[in-house]
This record gives sequence, C-alpha cells and structure tokens, in this order.
Amino acid sequence: MEISANDHADHPKISVRHLNFYYGAKQALIDINMDILPQRVTALIGPSGCGKSTFLRCLNRMNDAIPGTMAEGQILLDEEDILAQGTDLTLLRQRVGMVFQKPNPFPQSIFNNVAFGPRVLGLAQSKYQLNEIVKSSLERVALYAEVKDNLDGDALSLSLGQQQRLCIARAVAVQPEVILMDEPASALDPIATLHIEELMEQLEKEYTIVIVTHNMQQAARVSDFTGLFWLGKLIEFSPTQEMFTRPKEELTENYITGRMG
Repeated sequence: MEISANDHADHPKISVRHLNFYYGAKQALIDINMDILPQRVTALIGPSGCGKSTFLRCLNRMNDAIPGTMAEGQILLDEEDILAQGTDLTLLRQRVGMVFQKPNPFPQSIFNNVAFGPRVLGLAQSKYQLNEIVKSSLERVALYAEVKDNLDGDALSLSLGQQQRLCIARAVAVQPEVILMDEPASALDPIATLHIEELMEQLEKEYTIVIVTHNMQQAARVSDFTGLFWLGKLIEFSPTQEMFTRPKEELTENYITGRMG
C-alpha cells in the first residue's frame, strides 16, 4: 500500500519504499511506504512493539549496530538510497541526527557536549568558530540563557529537561537536515515536556523532524503528519488533523478512541 503525505507540493525529504526489516528471522516491519516532507514534524504512534522505534532507527541506520538485522527496500534521503552498499554512515548520521528517550549527555562539561561533534567532524576552523557553534546551538534549543555562565559546568548537573535540550543542541551542532526523536519527553515532567514541544515548533522551521510518541495528545499538538503503526505495518498516514478527526481506517479510529491498543 502506497501511503504518502497527501498530494503536498513539497518534494519529500525522505521517501521510504517497500521497507521490510528483520531481527534475525523475526520480521519487524512489513512493506512500509511513506513520504516525509521537509520542515515538517511527522509523528509515529502505535502500541509498544509495533515497529515505530525500529522504523525511526532505520532512517539513519542505527539498527546496523544490532547483529543479525537486515533491511530490504529503499529509504531515499534527497533521492539517495541510504540502504545502498557503500553509504557513508558517519555522513548519514551527521545529516540525520538522533535524540533518544532518556537524556544521555556525555559526562563532560556543557560546552564539550555541544562541541564534541563539530570537533570530530572538523566543522570549526578556529576556537572562535567553535564557540559560535556552541552558542548558536544552545540558543536554538532555548538553553543558552540558562547555562551561559556555567558552560564549563558538569552537564550531568543539569535538570532532566535541560539535559534533553542539551542533547538536542548536540544534535543540532553538527548541522543536520533531519532530527529523529524517540519519545524525547517521556522521561520528563509536564513543564519540561512543554519546553520540548515548544522547541519542536521552532526547530521545524529549519529541520525535518520525525518523532516517536506514545502520547497521542502530544502527536496532535506538535505534528503536521501522523502515521499509525500496528504489528509492523503502517496502517494509516495522513495530515494529523485529518487522522484525529476523520481517520480513514477503522483500526485507526479504534486506537485513537481507546477501544484498541
């Protein structure tokens, strides 16, 4: 089944075609087709174990680190198949960054957390440039004002919400095009969750964002498009408002209304 973000004028940033994914003999994703549009937030919903996070990790090949996994089909990033042999995974993961469920700052200073990627990739030609990258990355996630007087402080001393924004700043610092977020607010309190949601609204002006969430209200608030996964299949994919008010599939309606899942 071909499912796309409607007949939108934008050219897809990512096109997924007939994606199947296996953990050994177990098939986790079944014939997934999806177009992810640039500078939009796409939310992936569905019950635990339905394939959402597996699909997300396919988009920058994080699953490659798991022995015995195999992907079939195509994932086109600007029409380039990232599943092709010879794909530069370092470059791919620079272009497609990842923010995980639990904040995972390095046990280093706030400054060094953000500076790590630019240093490794040689994005700064001078200390001044590196300082500017760190400052602008922290500003993008609305954290700079809170930490500017303590950049040499331990990143692990920050609150969980600040740590998660720091991790997003770390992802932004390497100049990605796409940011993947795997339940980025599930470990946070309501205020910190609100900050992350507001941040996504700002970041989508510059980046393509794909978020996995168990919180349907969050998907409704932050996303432009939503996909429902169920037992490894993409059941429905449509503009978020349309999915939550006029779902096409009975299974979608049953899940959204709480009758299933």
